[in-house]
This record gives sequence, structure tokens and C-alpha cells, in this order.
Amino acid sequence: MKRTLEAICTGTARPFNGAELSAFAKYPRKGAVQILEEGLAPDEQADRRVHGGPEMALHLYPLDHHAFWRETLGDVDLLDHPGAFGSNLAVSDLTESEVHIGDRLRLGSALIEVSQPRQPCWKIEHRFGEHCKSKGMVKTIIESGRSGWYFRVLEIGEACAGDVLERTETGESDWTVARTFAALVASKASKDELEELAEMERLAPKLREKARAKLI
Repeated sequence: MKRTLEAICTGTARPFNGAELSAFAKYPRKGAVQILEEGLAPDEQADRRVHGGPEMALHLYPLDHHAFWRETLGDVDLLDHPGAFGSNLAVSDLTESEVHIGDRLRLGSALIEVSQPRQPCWKIEHRFGEHCKSKGMVKTIIESGRSGWYFRVLEIGEACAGDVLERTETGESDWTVARTFAALVASKASKDELEELAEMERLAPKLREKARAKLI
């Protein structure tokens, strides 16, 4: 699997909801960008309690989903931007059903690994609410599985737009991001599936804990 990186995006913390700050809005960078253990340099996360860290170092929200959102929300200018959903990596022709937990990919000179699906939060609706009627976006993401996903960084390096994102190793071949999202975020997992997820070494620790909690 090879895809071209169409843009690499970063953001800075800015006023987002009254006095609250957020770096949800990401914008394309020119030239090479460093990829470090906790993400791109520079790239900010305003609330480090729930965003950022090594298990959420890089976020990819499929560009293919922008067409779906145009049909859902209307012709919103924000959807012209590759970082509209807080995505660091802009890639086409790659969705949650094609990548697996633990897949390893070469991006520029860095090696990255799929760690978890993205769990949607209110910030998505707030971001798009400036431009259109966005109520219900979180529910739609959960129902449709259009979640995006995170990578951890195994080998630091750098990348730029035009570089190739190439899978070098398949992780949990039975567990795509789509299936993992449905199981743990949309709460559709069976007991056997939860037991499997709870022991999955390449799944982010917080989601392994979530699987264990659901077994109680």
C-alpha cells in the first residue's frame, strides 16, 4: 500500500470557545517538517489531558470523507482545507477499512504505527458550527465510522508534501480501524472481541483499558 502525502498540517493554540484555547485548526506546511515522538514540530495541543502524547502523535482524517460531509453539510468552504478535521496528514484513497491496528508505515524518513481510531468530540461540531449547521456531526461519525485514526512514532524523521506513505508491515490483520471503532466507540463488540482487544499490544493502552472495563 502506497499513497502520496498531499499535505502535512500543523496548528497553534488559538481562542476556540470563549476563553478556551484549541489547536484543532491545522494548516499545510511548506517544506520538510520534523516528526518527533509526540508529533510534528511544531504542532500544539491545547488540552494535553485528552489530546496529544505519544499514542496520538499524528492524526489522519481521510480526505475521501470530505465529499460525504459536503453532501451532509452543504458546500462549506472549510472542507477545501486538508486540516479541517484537525488532521496532520492529508491522504486520498485511504480509509478506516484499509488500515489495521499496529500497521507500520514509512513516512518520509520516519516510521509510524497505527495506534487507535479517533474518538470524536464536541470540538468537531464547534469548528464547523462557525460555518454551517453542524449539530449531529459526532453522532454521524459514530454511526458512519468515519473517524480517522492516530499514529505513534517508532522512528523519528521528517516528511513533506509529496512524500510517499507506504505500509511496511501489517499489524492486527483482523482488526481494521473501522472494526476497532465499531467495537469500542460505537459499542458493538462481543465479549470475545473485548477480550481480544484488551490484550492487543499495539492498541493504545487507554483503549485496552476501555475494553477491559466493558468486560466487568
